[in-house]
Amino acid sequence: MFGRPPIPAVRAREVTDDAYLIDVREDDEWLAGHAPDAVHLPMNELPERLAEVPAQGDVVIVCRSGHRSAEVTAYLVSRGFGHVRNLADGMIGWAAAGRPLVSEDGDVPAVL
Repeated sequence: MFGRPPIPAVRAREVTDDAYLIDVREDDEWLAGHAPDAVHLPMNELPERLAEVPAQGDVVIVCRSGHRSAEVTAYLVSRGFGHVRNLADGMIGWAAAGRPLVSEDGDVPAVL
């Protein structure tokens, strides 16, 4: 009843191809496997890189399971980014839904 408003969210199978994905995971997680068109913006760097978050459009915040990305989404919403949504099932859900993955290290993509 009281507290902060609900965090806007979407599940991996519902993400459209034109969504702008921001992956807030750590470097090692990103290197192991991520969505092909995602942008890497680690959670701890977000405050100083806030200008890199698009001011409009469908922006989806991504982490491993949806918890860190929910925190980032709440942070962004509180700063006026009303168009951002949390990937509620995270990269685990992304992989489970059969969505594409790429790695930066040349290995078979994996979700860490």
